Amino acid sequence: MKLYSLDRRCRVALLIAAGLACATAADAATAEELLAGYTKAAGAAPSPERGQRFYNTNFGRDLGLSCASCHGAVPTKEGKDAVTDKTIPAFAPSSNPTRFTDATKVEYNFRLNCRDFVGRDCTAAEKADLLSWLLTQKP
Repeated sequence: MKLYSLDRRCRVALLIAAGLACATAADAATAEELLAGYTKAAGAAPSPERGQRFYNTNFGRDLGLSCASCHGAVPTKEGKDAVTDKTIPAFAPSSNPTRFTDATKVEYNFRLNCRDFVGRDCTAAEKADLLSWLLTQKP
């Protein structure tokens, strides 16, 4: 099956399922749109509870860190990179309206951080769970 022969919706679903960003003109998105795409790719409803567990899990990798290690225990507040000591803007979209608005950037960061801290690419279900939890966080 050739990717270019599929209609746009099928290409988008395949790209999201493969963990790649859908390239649109501006690559703009909302957290809710990304959540809908990850949920559809996962084929199951997301769980904010699983998302919170995922955020706080130390996967036992070389650095021994979790998402919370850098983004902070409270994702509505600034975090601090555990390696570089740089300040990281709030992770939750409610506190940082620029979070989860660029699909390419979101996918890049998921790929980078999941491989470094989880030891593999995150699944669409894990991304949906995490994002569904982050969307429940209020400043």
